[in-house]
Amino acid sequence: MRRLVLEQPPSRAAIWSVRMALFAVVVTLYGALLVRGGQQGLPGLAALGSGFALAVLSILVALVGGVMIWNHGLRGVGRVSMAIMLCLGILAAPATMLLQLARLPALNDITTDIDDPPAFSRSRAALAARGGLVPPERPRESRQPQREAYQRIIPIITELPAEEAFETALTAARNMGWQVIEGTVPGGRTGAGRIDAIATTRILRFADDVTIRIRPRVDGSRIDVRSVSRLGRHDLGTNARRIQSFRDEVQLLLVR
Repeated sequence: MRRLVLEQPPSRAAIWSVRMALFAVVVTLYGALLVRGGQQGLPGLAALGSGFALAVLSILVALVGGVMIWNHGLRGVGRVSMAIMLCLGILAAPATMLLQLARLPALNDITTDIDDPPAFSRSRAALAARGGLVPPERPRESRQPQREAYQRIIPIITELPAEEAFETALTAARNMGWQVIEGTVPGGRTGAGRIDAIATTRILRFADDVTIRIRPRVDGSRIDVRSVSRLGRHDLGTNARRIQSFRDEVQLLLVR
């Protein structure tokens, strides 16, 4: 006589954890697409945040499922593992953001010249490109935390005449993929030149504002950069990384 081998039923918590994890993936991708498409206000950010929240909830349900499997010998280890892996992938980005929030000061305006930051253009073209926005000027004391956090963010000193340094900076800005709004060749009463541009982050396409100032020196020229985030009080180090990348690009152009 054959014996029937009765298998233990699968854990319902494990089943639901996978379903929730897959739904979290869909919601997160939808939120990311909304933000990339220009919905960088409440709708896009709310959808993105909902995806992250669902991922956290899915992990909690998966852990409950794991406990039930361990205690009662239920099936569903694979489902629990899949749910946790999917959700950890989703939460990798916000986890990195939290680390940056804890490690870096709350700044969203970074410049190579703390004492005399480059000013943004207020021309019609610049205002139209920025939707009428002009990054506000900040008191010098509010920039002091930058000295400790970003010691490598310093002016770019070159041996080139200001006019050639302007062309180098303009080429570097375009190589970075920035949208150049306008440029003023060095000269006139002050002898300084300026380039205004809009930079966008790679993944979510957040728009940030950049201005570059070129001043003549006795032995060459000096390039100063200022990068300002439009959204939030904490840039998570984005502006400093952008300025450093621009500096590296200028250095590459100078040695060619």
